[in-house]
Amino acid sequence: MTIKKFFPFLNWFPLRGTQVRADLIAGITVALVLIPQSMAYAQLAGLPAYYGLYAAFLPGMIAALWGSSAQLATGPVAVASLLTASALAPLAASGSEQFVALAILLALLVGLVQLTLGIFKLGVVVNFLSHPVIVGFTNAAAIIIGLSQLNKLFGVSMGRSEHFIQDIWGVLQQIGETHLPTLAMGVSAFAIMWGLKKYAPKMPGVLIAVTITTVASWTIGFEHNGKGKIEEIVDTEVQALASEFSQNEMRIDEVNKRIGAKSTELKQQRKGHEDANQRTAALNYEIELLKLELKDAEGENRKTSRALRKFIFEQTLASDGQPSKLYLAGQVPAGEKSDGYRWRIKKVSKGELKLVGGGEVVGGIPSGLPKVDLPKMNWDTIMSLLSSALVISLVGFMEAISIAKAMAAKTKERIDPNQELLGQGLANIVGSFSQSFPVSGSFSRSAVNLNAGAKTGMSSVFAGLIVLVTLLFLTPLLYHLPQAVLAAVIMMAVIGLVNFKAIKHAWHAHKHDGIAAVVTFVATLAFAPHLDNGIMAGAGLAIILYLYRTMSPRVAILGRYSDGTLRDAKINNLPVSDYIIAIRYDGSLYFANVPYFEDTILEAVSNSPMASHLLIVGDGINQLDASGEEVIHHLAQRLRSSGVKLVFSGLKKQVLDVMRHTGLFDYIGQECIFANEDIALEAIYAEVLAADPNAQCRLMKQAA
Repeated sequence: MTIKKFFPFLNWFPLRGTQVRADLIAGITVALVLIPQSMAYAQLAGLPAYYGLYAAFLPGMIAALWGSSAQLATGPVAVASLLTASALAPLAASGSEQFVALAILLALLVGLVQLTLGIFKLGVVVNFLSHPVIVGFTNAAAIIIGLSQLNKLFGVSMGRSEHFIQDIWGVLQQIGETHLPTLAMGVSAFAIMWGLKKYAPKMPGVLIAVTITTVASWTIGFEHNGKGKIEEIVDTEVQALASEFSQNEMRIDEVNKRIGAKSTELKQQRKGHEDANQRTAALNYEIELLKLELKDAEGENRKTSRALRKFIFEQTLASDGQPSKLYLAGQVPAGEKSDGYRWRIKKVSKGELKLVGGGEVVGGIPSGLPKVDLPKMNWDTIMSLLSSALVISLVGFMEAISIAKAMAAKTKERIDPNQELLGQGLANIVGSFSQSFPVSGSFSRSAVNLNAGAKTGMSSVFAGLIVLVTLLFLTPLLYHLPQAVLAAVIMMAVIGLVNFKAIKHAWHAHKHDGIAAVVTFVATLAFAPHLDNGIMAGAGLAIILYLYRTMSPRVAILGRYSDGTLRDAKINNLPVSDYIIAIRYDGSLYFANVPYFEDTILEAVSNSPMASHLLIVGDGINQLDASGEEVIHHLAQRLRSSGVKLVFSGLKKQVLDVMRHTGLFDYIGQECIFANEDIALEAIYAEVLAADPNAQCRLMKQAA
């Protein structure tokens, strides 16, 4: 039993032939969706497409082996990929080596957070992200994901700034420059996936769309690349921008070399004698200055790169010893002829231009297994990524556990949230050693897995093995896959995440829940691309609204109803006693609401000057903290001095335990604490009659 606790996949064994066949079929089916989806989500995360295959390989198998769900398919998902991109965009240029290194480190941090929560059985921490907050965030994230793919669908550029809406507006302004073959590829992929989903849902629509468009791309020569030189750009302003980028790139290389040299010297100094402390401090200072210089240079180049991507050129062919020239579109002078393509600058390196004149494709994918290595890390980078890692950990786990529970309801299996945290954490940690970015449970692929008849987590192991075969032998076939098709795959996948009815439902359940959902939705859109700010704002508001609700719980002065029960006298228009005040308090007594509790009690006493007893019906009090205990103590003391006796009924064990531990139980007296309100009223009425034999109590059952 202990071994199976550490290796939960042992519960699958012994495997029967029927199970293996079912899992194999399900694994193949999932892999057919997983391979193109994973590449699309890698690009959504800002990484080269083939990193999606790395993220689809080991993490899915590890999560299945150490998780608790038999059908949960783990791998790259839309929301986690978008959160990864938003977390890393301010720190490095998308697709750069530094960006990739940060994404891999982020996966490690996400895994460590999830693993820690799982080891200490803290899966409940995910409850801080309430359902309305997740609903608002998911809707906004789905819209952001869809809009972020527009530029790839239309074949135009999109800048990356601090304001996502501004970036989308920049894309819309370029609609007139749409690359029609790119748009045709994207629309065709949409049509194929939508048609198969509607008329042949059992067929792998994503794979079929990818296969058809990839073959078409190869057949028509969809990709068309070229080269040029900075001096061939005719427009002086654009040429100056390209020159500035090239010079800045050389400056970045130079600063990196200087940082490397200084770091090497620093290591040697630390190995030396103590009298080298002054030089060590100086080297540390110089390295920090160089890092600031590097950060500035990289920031400038990101801005310059965004500006260059917006320009569209026409290229004239070289002739009679004259080099080719790059004119801005529409500015080719009469008498000169362009080559018929519309070019964009993809990259500037050492004075050379890499030009794109056709549609964008995935391009070369390294064949073979991902390199197994520890993520590159330093303390400053870890601290800058920690908050994002926490958000991705919680959002990713909530997505995974929600899917797992939904499937468990159908399969009648038991899901252990803490075990699932361990599985997801290990998946991200192992993934980070094999070049993966953060992963989570996928709703669409899990549904495919379940519907395909998966019996155990072996289906995910089989899917991972098929990804392995793809990495080893099939990557050349993916070269001509159009980027517009990957954009269509992403957009098709996230359409199902847009669910405004869920926000409306939350509003009907409670207006505060509706407000939390709407604010999260708006904040996520407004803060984009910094999505973590949106979800944190929503989660913070949800907690504040919860505290606000519990600050003023329902309090009812009770009267005896015709059926003998005690009910709210005001609502039911019931008479109350002059001698006994009976109050029901529906809420916990803790620091946020004890002032309201105290004011309510004192107001009720002041409105009944003849009352000699105050009965608090405490069936609804679930919690008592130190602030609550202190207020009850003061109330009992104050009422006693005014000749009013404080009595409780129906208090729960956890409340009585606090009262006993603090001495409040002895101060109030056991004779003033009763099991239920009827016993309490009988005892109180006996005391009232002893003081005034003519007293009539309307709260007694016989008086009803």
